[in-house]
Amino acid sequence: MSNFNYTLFIVLIPLAMFLLLGLQGHKFKKLSGILGTTGLGIAWILSLITAYQYFFVYGNVGGVFKPMLAYNSVWLQMTETLHIDMGILLDPISVMMLVVITTVSFMVHIYSNGYMKDEQGFARFFAFLSLFTFSMLGLVIATNIFQMYIFWELVGVSSYLLIGYYYQKPSAVSASKKAFIVTRFADLGFLIGILLLSFNTKTFDFISLTDIHGPAIACGAGASFLGLSVMTWSLIFVFMGGAGKSAMFPLHIWLPDAMEGPTPVSALIHAATMVVAGVYLVARLFPVYAISAPQGLEVVGYVGCFSSLFAAVIACTQYDIKRVLAYSTMSQIGYMMVGLGVSHYGGEEGLGFMASMFHLFTHAMFKALLFLGAGAIIHAVHTNEMTEMGGLRKYLPITHITFLIACLTIAGIPLLSAFFSKDEILTAAFHNNKLIFFVQLFVAGLTAFYMFRLYFRVFWNKEPHYHHTPHESPLTMTIPLMFLAVCSIFAGYIPFSQFVTSDSKPFESVMEMGIAIPSVVVGLFGILIAFVMYKKETTLPDRISTGFSFFYKWAFHKFYFDELYLFVTKKIIFRFISRPVAWFDRHIVDGTMNGISAVTNYVSFQIRGFQSGQLQQYAYVFVSGLVGLALVILYAFVK
Repeated sequence: MSNFNYTLFIVLIPLAMFLLLGLQGHKFKKLSGILGTTGLGIAWILSLITAYQYFFVYGNVGGVFKPMLAYNSVWLQMTETLHIDMGILLDPISVMMLVVITTVSFMVHIYSNGYMKDEQGFARFFAFLSLFTFSMLGLVIATNIFQMYIFWELVGVSSYLLIGYYYQKPSAVSASKKAFIVTRFADLGFLIGILLLSFNTKTFDFISLTDIHGPAIACGAGASFLGLSVMTWSLIFVFMGGAGKSAMFPLHIWLPDAMEGPTPVSALIHAATMVVAGVYLVARLFPVYAISAPQGLEVVGYVGCFSSLFAAVIACTQYDIKRVLAYSTMSQIGYMMVGLGVSHYGGEEGLGFMASMFHLFTHAMFKALLFLGAGAIIHAVHTNEMTEMGGLRKYLPITHITFLIACLTIAGIPLLSAFFSKDEILTAAFHNNKLIFFVQLFVAGLTAFYMFRLYFRVFWNKEPHYHHTPHESPLTMTIPLMFLAVCSIFAGYIPFSQFVTSDSKPFESVMEMGIAIPSVVVGLFGILIAFVMYKKETTLPDRISTGFSFFYKWAFHKFYFDELYLFVTKKIIFRFISRPVAWFDRHIVDGTMNGISAVTNYVSFQIRGFQSGQLQQYAYVFVSGLVGLALVILYAFVK
């Protein structure tokens, strides 16, 4: 434990930056960005040191990566065994997430110094970034599920502040409220799941919960309800919280609107941090899912599969560059959920778990690159609409090359990182669920198509008339792009199965060419279709959209889920539940209280004379009382 005491500073430095910049940032002005970036740089270096020490020095004990408590303190003692602690748990997935979060956040901080330099709330922005990073770091190093829940809610608050950063814009305010409210509904399910889980297992502690030989795992064979054990129900409710945070169907509606926040926020929230919290939650409790609640794991797999397909179809029809990337994120998170859903526990049977974490790692790099590249594009042309872009490869050479690398990576082109991680997920799906495999193979083709649809429309196609000549971004923005491009290429060469596995025991992962080759062919076919349709301006896209007019219209309007939610909330919940409840509250509850107060006031007014302050009146009442009491006693005595 003493070897990792410094890890406390990884969490505390962003917190200190938030307090400093939030309270005194207006005094520092432009220095706020340098302070925030320096703080994250230190946290990033400490995270890399932690990863090296854990994976190569202290963590591997007898061929198994053991969980280690770098810090732990009892915060609330409920019973002898049930207590909420605050601490730092280091194991393969938490250490991996420390590296992912600090790397992406550090790049976003550097990038934001250029992207946000002319914004009035410059210091406020960096304060919110630091708060978000602190919240996310606190979430992944949590020693128990209740500590995770506390930081889970802090992440929700932070995302609300960042999405609504442009508080003068009604659309940004609405988007931040939408994200906050939708995820709060999901988090109610998470809280119910925590309470059921802790009641059933008598612990909040992750080490105790995930010990396959411990009493918590054995609780899976307990009482049942509607054919499912209490453990299964509790983990389904826990997954509900993860589905909301990771924008899984049907709790996905907040994600596209969250693009109203500044583009660096989109990179931070939608690349490696907030949206993967749900994946991390399932991974953190994976032994419990796999051994005690396999039906819950099936729910995870099928929800991820459908979400992946659903989002990919919508992404093919969108014209806002950031919304395409938002739906792409939802689709890729679905891939990660599929990896967990088709996995088993232990050894090569846990291939899906390893592949999911591997894809989380590689996705963080190339999706952050895509969002930051989109920010550089928007910075150059001052619009999000692809219809107003074209031919930008001539004006933005660095952005063009790095964005192309990210597009090739997400399309699963060989030798780039996602080729390795995505194909491991497909391999696990092929061996465990053929239906999910073929759906995800189709999604791989759609992914390649919609990403290169975006690429060709932005960097090739017909060049529109720009109001001013676009120019490349400053070094503060292009350096993170180049760094993330390198990571997107080489992250796939990390032998992930040697470090992050379902049972913390390394194993040899071998690529199956029978699955990799069809996956690459499908991806290349998607790129070819996009090339034919969008490299040059043609009427082919219009003819195809007209031919599939009904389906295209539904996909373009996101299958009208926003309208459905509005109908359910306004026409049903507000009308038939909220209004009657409000009437009952005003007329019955408030009316009863108002009636009691009115009667009290009337009686008080009537008897106010008893406290007039006149001595003669008090003496008269006192004597009258004595006389009356004497007459009563006398009457009783005589009788």
